[in-house]
Amino acid sequence: MTVELFAHPFSSYCQKVLIALYENDVAFTWRMIEDPGVGEELARLWPMKRFPILRENGRVVMETSAIIEYLQLHHPGPVRLIPDDPELAIEARMMDRVFDNYIMTPQGKFVFDALRPAESRDAYGVEEARRMLDVSYDWLDGRMKDRIWAAGDDFTLADCAAAPSLFYADWTHAIPDRFEHLRAYRARLLQRPSFARAVEEARRFRHYFPLGAPDRD
Repeated sequence: MTVELFAHPFSSYCQKVLIALYENDVAFTWRMIEDPGVGEELARLWPMKRFPILRENGRVVMETSAIIEYLQLHHPGPVRLIPDDPELAIEARMMDRVFDNYIMTPQGKFVFDALRPAESRDAYGVEEARRMLDVSYDWLDGRMKDRIWAAGDDFTLADCAAAPSLFYADWTHAIPDRFEHLRAYRARLLQRPSFARAVEEARRFRHYFPLGAPDRD
């Protein structure tokens, strides 16, 4: 049975997994969340109804970092997204969590708040998310000063997380020009063929972005 991916191309977390699939040319079948019946099937497989999830041979894997680890184990390719060196693997996993927790999560706060009814919005929570992004941008700019990729010289799991995180975060709360190392890293990610493909596939859904997608990228 082929790999099935329950996902949507405009979702940042789905793009994280798509990058991993495209890096090693892993064949898979789209289970597009918008297609009839797919949302209901997702809910049966994972009651949290969060996507992406991956299914293969009856096994269901959820959570993006675990999915990427699964792909490396069961569909290995030339790009080792989890480094073989244990120390580098720790760095890649750590930076993966940084991007998910301190870029992707606060960025999502802006988006989900914009989707709420006006009377239910959380101005305090959005401001708190803004402060978190500011601190994260500052820290990451210093971190990327002497690095090509998030964990060093090689493209890893951490970059799969970083690409959609920074892509959407810069739309939501722009990375200041003074953070030149972080901005240069974001530009490198956009030039990576796997992420460039994911961005292009999602382009037709930009009207979904509740804050208004900028006319760039």
